[in-house]
Amino acid sequence: MTESDQPAAEPPGSSGLTESTGRPESTGQPAVLVARDPERAAGLLALLRERGLDPVAAPVIERAPVEDPAELDAARDRVRDGAYDWVAITSVNAVDALLAPAPDVSDTPRGKTTPARSVADSRQRLLSATHPAAPTFPPDDTPGDTQHAVVGSARWAAVGPATRQALAGYGVAVDLVAAVATGAGLAETFPAAPAGQDARPRVLLPLGDLASDTLRAGLVAKGWAVDVVTAYRTVAREIPRELRRRYDVVVVTSGSAARQVAAQLGPQRVVAIGEPSAGTARVVGHTVLAVAGRPTDEALADAVTTAVAAGANVAPEPGT
Repeated sequence: MTESDQPAAEPPGSSGLTESTGRPESTGQPAVLVARDPERAAGLLALLRERGLDPVAAPVIERAPVEDPAELDAARDRVRDGAYDWVAITSVNAVDALLAPAPDVSDTPRGKTTPARSVADSRQRLLSATHPAAPTFPPDDTPGDTQHAVVGSARWAAVGPATRQALAGYGVAVDLVAAVATGAGLAETFPAAPAGQDARPRVLLPLGDLASDTLRAGLVAKGWAVDVVTAYRTVAREIPRELRRRYDVVVVTSGSAARQVAAQLGPQRVVAIGEPSAGTARVVGHTVLAVAGRPTDEALADAVTTAVAAGANVAPEPGT
């Protein structure tokens, strides 16, 4: 689980973030900033409150459409036409970029980004049409009877449970989930390309513009012909002024988020969702107090609890 056009400003005192994420003022409890969209962070926020913490959420990055969709459109057509043996997905953002109906951008001023809300709305509209009685993400991760038009004959691989759930929400059956929810973990879990074929078997990787080369290189090493397509851009989103205060712990769920937290708030004490995010956090000057054992809300809540206890013994970084 992305880095710049800013969203329209909220009227003073009416920030949706403040209403949906908690109190901007200190309550005397350990303060935690989850650098993520409030809707995606809702489960984690609830767990942190249950543990006596004072969490708020604010996204520091968001997904934006690619400026020229021609390459992504062509990749969709190739998947639909059966050109790929596998499609490997490394984020929920990539799922939405590849499978969500294109938003109507005819009224969007040049240079502005399409609000992230429209993507969620598109996904819900698609699901309502194909799975009228189902929640957005089926609890058992099992897709419904209607297969998404883009799926074709390819098998689908997901980096982790959240990505698998997102694919299931579009009616896509997932054949492989990484044992460790990272690009390197997906490459390690991925099978070797079958030998003895006239043409090298092909894999499509729809990635963000800031994605690392780890997964592509790992699949090439296993004999696959890999096509990488930029599915979305990562743009910065400014933390609202009322949430710019001192935090005991900041939760980062991607390297891009770690960079933006450093850019907007300076070095912080952080909990990272995984080792790749932790590595980036260290590079940009954060103090990493804990790393979640798995990319789940429960594991993140455990890591934050550990970090809050450890943070009292860690000297603040300059500027915090």
